[in-house]
Amino acid sequence: MARDRIRATVTRLQRHYRSQRTAPTSTLVHTPHPYTRALGLTAVVLLGAWLGLLIVGSVRTPVGPMDTSMTLRPSLSGGTKINVSPLGALELDTHVAPIRLDVDVDQLDPARSQALVEHPERLSGLQSEVTSDVTDGTTGLALRSCVAVVSGATALGLAVYRRPRRALAAGGLALALLAASGISAYATWNPKSVLEPKFSGLLSSAPSVVGNARSIVTEFDVYQKELARLVTNVTKLYDATSTLPTYRPDPATMRVLHVSDIHLNPASWHIIGSLVEQYDIDVIIDSGDTMDHGGAAENGFLDPIPDLGSPYIWVRGNHDSAATQRYLEELDGVHVLDDGRAVTVAGLRVAGMGDPQFTPDRSVAAQGDPAERMAGIRLASALRDQKRAGTPVDIAVAHNPVAAHETDGEVPLVLAGHIHNRRNEILPRGTRLKIEGSTGGGGLRALESDEPEKVRTSVLYLDRRTKRLQAWDEITLGGLGLTTAEVSRHLPEENQPGATPSPIRFG
Repeated sequence: MARDRIRATVTRLQRHYRSQRTAPTSTLVHTPHPYTRALGLTAVVLLGAWLGLLIVGSVRTPVGPMDTSMTLRPSLSGGTKINVSPLGALELDTHVAPIRLDVDVDQLDPARSQALVEHPERLSGLQSEVTSDVTDGTTGLALRSCVAVVSGATALGLAVYRRPRRALAAGGLALALLAASGISAYATWNPKSVLEPKFSGLLSSAPSVVGNARSIVTEFDVYQKELARLVTNVTKLYDATSTLPTYRPDPATMRVLHVSDIHLNPASWHIIGSLVEQYDIDVIIDSGDTMDHGGAAENGFLDPIPDLGSPYIWVRGNHDSAATQRYLEELDGVHVLDDGRAVTVAGLRVAGMGDPQFTPDRSVAAQGDPAERMAGIRLASALRDQKRAGTPVDIAVAHNPVAAHETDGEVPLVLAGHIHNRRNEILPRGTRLKIEGSTGGGGLRALESDEPEKVRTSVLYLDRRTKRLQAWDEITLGGLGLTTAEVSRHLPEENQPGATPSPIRFG
């Protein structure tokens, strides 16, 4: 079918061009505008270049213990995509250009893989080997792509125009476009893009590929070193038989799972429990709207919380009633925060303020942002009291971001929810505000929408000694009826390689 469509397109272009050449003299006044001819030539060049890349623009090359195929593809955004079938894919924002590099991991060479397993000391030399392999592969791919693009555009130009000069012009324009794309990719090349990879498929559930906060800060400083790390981890994944590798947590790193706006979605407890086990979570922090209407009939929904496997810190949202709060206070392992109350859980000092409004109660008029700001001011005052008492707070929690903004300068990190979208910002006085999306995918009300809302949660990596944020993973799952999964790694600006530590003091 594809060949028939290509043949039909070429035939139409030939007929159009011949009709212009054989038109009677009396119709010359209707000769197409030069812009039209230029657009036609551009279409021929782009189609020919694409066909050339499709047919011959790929190289097979070994990268460490893996056999890979490298291909250049047209793209609006650029970047690099590494497909590790059947485990999933890894996307890197390496460059901005109208071309994307696709790397398909075809298979793992048994002999080379076994040699790494039997001789772990060879991993120390894997970095230089991978760097050399990638350099050789991309160099060969660049040369092959040039030939493919020029040949494809020239051949299609000759088939359409039947004039060698026009065909050569098409080939030359294709080469110029490829050169411009290469220059754009070189000018925007970002070797540190590996600091924020995006995983999909089964890879998104393998924290051993993602790493830990300690290794991120100390070992992600060199691009070649991370290439070796990726190859090594893929080797381990392929070497596994039925399960993904067991994650070994870094004892110097504390892991906090931030959830919000569950809105009565029972699937959320299964998701949270799985993440607690997979990431070895120390503390769960829920920034509210766990319920939907806040009635006593909904309280049984909260019963799975004590069995999640980690302490649960909770603040009231505008969909959570006082009855909901009292019910949670009676559950084992749950720490309810309100009125600026602070608790120390697993060595982490957390304070929070419940939402001052309960919007499902139609008998009480909503007070809006002024009430939220006043709640935030009370929370900020409580944070100052904690500092004066010698027990500074590590993380503050409020449901509404309006209230969270009022804690700026009083705490290193404040968590919020409410808007069902992720946001991350540094407030004017240095506090980092992290707003989580809906861990319940908007709750059962998502069934009313045409498109399901995605399930969002984040794993925060904190230094166990200083309690400062080192990195975080944003986990995004497909909504109701979907099975997609992504994990994106992010680092604070002060933890980027070569950055100077922040001088801000909160204690």
